[in-house]
Amino acid sequence: MDTHDLSLDNFLSRFQLLRPQVNREALNSRQAAVLIPVVRREQPGLLLTKRSSHLRKHAGQVAFPGGAVDATDASLIAAALREAQEEVAIPPESVDVIGVLPPVDSVTGFQVTPVVGIIPPNLRYHANVDEVSAVFEMPLAEALRLGRYHPLDIQRRGHDHRIWLSWYQHYFVWGMTAGIIRELALQIGLKP
Repeated sequence: MDTHDLSLDNFLSRFQLLRPQVNREALNSRQAAVLIPVVRREQPGLLLTKRSSHLRKHAGQVAFPGGAVDATDASLIAAALREAQEEVAIPPESVDVIGVLPPVDSVTGFQVTPVVGIIPPNLRYHANVDEVSAVFEMPLAEALRLGRYHPLDIQRRGHDHRIWLSWYQHYFVWGMTAGIIRELALQIGLKP
């Protein structure tokens, strides 16, 4: 499939038909979740944030709204929705959750579950300035174009590790966020 053919209906049917395959067990035990907000349009968008430069961890990085599961969260999905509301004012009731991707390990010791949700095109995003310095939308077809991601192999704690790098406008998309977007592209059947 070519990303030029990626309407919202096409994306939804491919996501729901091609269930994610878990390639390996996540190693971390602390739970976190992120929301992958797909904006409901004829040509859908992918909502991303740029984290505040004042944060202790991942300052200034492009990310999905999300964070650690806390005691008040009924599930990983509830945690992703709560964090999206706290970070960019997406009301949980406005998110149509369509599924989750396999969890990934973060360098900060969390097992992060990506939650895929469809959001309306007319939401007014309001960034929590303590956590988010910018909210932007990238065309989903462009985000899922596998050729835009470039591998970088590094060693971390004595193990080989591949991270993915990409640019969109003036935003540097890399690390776990780029990896999750690539996994979403592969999960809906796009070819590397």
